[in-house]
Amino acid sequence: MKEARIIYKEMQKEYERLEKRIAQVKQELTALPEGKLICAQGNNCYKWYVSDGHHKTYLPKRERRLAEQLAYKKYLTLLLEEMEHEKMAISFYLRHHSSGRNKFTHLLKEQAGYRELLSPHFKSASQELSDWMQTPYEKNLNYPEYLIHETIDGNFVRSKSEAMIYHALYLHKIPFRYECALTVGGETYYPDFTILHPRTGKTYYWEHCGRMDDENYSQRVFSKLHSFNVHGIMPGVQLIVTYESGKYPLRQFEIEEIIEKYFL
Repeated sequence: MKEARIIYKEMQKEYERLEKRIAQVKQELTALPEGKLICAQGNNCYKWYVSDGHHKTYLPKRERRLAEQLAYKKYLTLLLEEMEHEKMAISFYLRHHSSGRNKFTHLLKEQAGYRELLSPHFKSASQELSDWMQTPYEKNLNYPEYLIHETIDGNFVRSKSEAMIYHALYLHKIPFRYECALTVGGETYYPDFTILHPRTGKTYYWEHCGRMDDENYSQRVFSKLHSFNVHGIMPGVQLIVTYESGKYPLRQFEIEEIIEKYFL
C-alpha cells in the first residue's frame, strides 16, 4: 500500500510537470516561423529547404537564422509528441489506480456487513487512542442540514473534500474527531478534524478551507486562523490548513503527502 501511494504521488507530480511543460512548448511553437525544414545531404555539405507541405524552397546559407529556428521547431514538435504520449499513458494509470482504490473504499462505505467485520483492522493500535475516539464529545450542532456526505464508517461530513480527508485518516488508523469543540480566547470553534498523533499522542488540528474564491468566507477563515495563531495554535506546527477553490480543488495525493509528513 505504501509503495503504491508513493508511485501514485510521483505519477501525479509527473503528470502536472508534463502539463506545464507541454503548455510552455506550445507557446514556444507559436512564436516560430511557418514551414518545415528539410536537410538534404549534398557534396560534403547539407542543403536546406523549407516545405509548406506541398512544395519545397531552397534556403540559402545567408538564411541560417531561419534554418536554426525551423530546426528548433522540428525538435519541439517531436518533443511535444513524445510528452503528449507520456501524458496519455500516465493519465491511463491514474484513472486505473483511482478505480481500484474506490473499490475497497466502496466495500467499507456502502456495505455495512463488511464494514462491521473489518472495523477492527482500522482501529488505532493503542487502546487508549481507540477509547479517545469512541468517547462522546461536544460536536458542532450548527447547520446539520449540510452534513450530507457519507463517510467510510457511516458518519456524515459537510463536503466531499472533508470526506476525502476523513477517509484517509481512517484508513491510516490515525485517531481523530470530526468538528470537536475547541475554546480559544473565550470563543468556541469547531475545527474540522482534531487529531491525536498515533505515536506521540500530541494534538493536531486540521482545518480545510473549501470556498476560498468566496470573499466573505475567506475573510472568516483568516480571522479564525489569526485567533488560533494568537493563542498558540500555529499553522505548520500543530495546525494543518488546506485550501481549495472552484479552480483549484483539493487532490487526494496532497492529503496523502500531509498525512505522511505529520503522522507516518
